[in-house]
Amino acid sequence: LYELETREVGDIVGKDIVHLQCHIGLDTISLKNLGAGSVTGLDFSPTAIAAARDFAAKAGTNVRFVEAPLFEAVEALGRTFDIAYVTWGSVNWLDDVFRWARVVADLLRPGGRLYLAEGHPLMFQCDRKAAALEFKHDWRTPIARPLAWNEELTYTGDDRILKHPRYYEWIHPVSDVVNALISAGLTLDFLNEHDTVSWQHFSFAVRAGKDMYGLPENSPKIPMAYSIGATKRSVGKIPYLVTPKTIEGH
Repeated sequence: LYELETREVGDIVGKDIVHLQCHIGLDTISLKNLGAGSVTGLDFSPTAIAAARDFAAKAGTNVRFVEAPLFEAVEALGRTFDIAYVTWGSVNWLDDVFRWARVVADLLRPGGRLYLAEGHPLMFQCDRKAAALEFKHDWRTPIARPLAWNEELTYTGDDRILKHPRYYEWIHPVSDVVNALISAGLTLDFLNEHDTVSWQHFSFAVRAGKDMYGLPENSPKIPMAYSIGATKRSVGKIPYLVTPKTIEGH
């Protein structure tokens, strides 16, 4: 785990944790090794889940991995957890954060916690291929009009050419994420913004500390990541929440 995560996630010893969109499961395995009672990783990719199971077997770590789409997680997992763990490249792949928040809430026991660390939407608005900060995208991506990309190589640095290079992303304002969690029955414990992120989003980004990237000294600073801690209320969902009229379907 990154230092930011270990500092913010809180006590995990003995806790039952679900790691949503776990990819190849390295953080899932780390959570178990840090003392979690049980850890379940979920991802929609059969290739990623196969790799995760292989890593866990080689590490000798008892972790459960489940292959299922995020929006089918409640049915696929069939149980609830103390902590939902979601980090780095998660909600940007989803068209509907309100639906996502309901999944998170349904997976948590009363008093259970969400930890989310994610790239900041302001950073995602900027042209990642430009030589300096330059706004390119709107602050909110409509559900029906995602940002479409064609990339031949994966973000992991693997030099093999992708068979399916086209993919889609959505920019979600932080306010949408917060309101989605509140409306799903969670209480916000903290919201932090950070001027570093866990990957080199821009070519001109520089190393910042041991494992993060930030903007160079001669550049204006912007928030590049945010993190949220939230707790599921025992009284459940609230009946009404004011949200921007531009949010589709909510």
